[in-house]
Amino acid sequence: MSETSSLFGGPAPAGSAITLYNKPSPNYAAKVQATIDLLKAVVIEHPDKAVQATSLGVEDMIVTDLIARHGLHIAIGTLETGMLNPETASLIGTIESHYADVGIHVEVYRPVQEVAIEFVRKNGDKAMYDSIELRKACCAMRKLEPLGRMLANRDAWITGLRREQSNNRGDMAARELDDKGRAKFNPMIDWTWGDVWHYVSVNHVPYNPLHDQFMPSIGCAPCTRAIAVGEDFRAGRWWWEDEKAKECGLHVHPT
Repeated sequence: MSETSSLFGGPAPAGSAITLYNKPSPNYAAKVQATIDLLKAVVIEHPDKAVQATSLGVEDMIVTDLIARHGLHIAIGTLETGMLNPETASLIGTIESHYADVGIHVEVYRPVQEVAIEFVRKNGDKAMYDSIELRKACCAMRKLEPLGRMLANRDAWITGLRREQSNNRGDMAARELDDKGRAKFNPMIDWTWGDVWHYVSVNHVPYNPLHDQFMPSIGCAPCTRAIAVGEDFRAGRWWWEDEKAKECGLHVHPT
């Protein structure tokens, strides 16, 4: 294993996610190559019609790094929900500056301002805690509708989903169709948490500093908290809801 390093080449601080989780699996190299091969296949099968929908989480930062590193013609888009932590939102600029030499641009999709204002006026800015219906309505306004605009006139999209993240994602495949029949690619589906942080360490990939604060899954600020030892990866998302409800609607099967 190579020496543990921080984002830009120096030693990783004690207690950082890199220091804690940098443990590649025995077939790590094969997983990386399979991910590269699938991303290259996306370019061939969907020329100029594919987008990486990045959540700005560490897995998606790796996908972006691979796209940039291998010069793949895949668009990169993200959802700026208006409720992100500053650390998360700042990654948009970090990506563009970090990969400036290859001209990476991040398309940013936001909720319709008038709709968001009306939702908060009617339901308050903490409506997500009041009921699952209101939380999902908030997700629909801030995520699903902007995602629809991101995917308009495109026939394929790429995620950083991994089976290890939750039971709900345990049966997802590297290739599948979304609920609209578009091709959806999950090239990191088999990666472990240790694989993720080994790649970050070796390749000096920028990542959200909130990951260093025990937040493996980061969404909107009101809906994300740190997890405790032994909790599932997504235990810090919508922690007040039943486990089966813990999806915002972005990643659903056609069934």
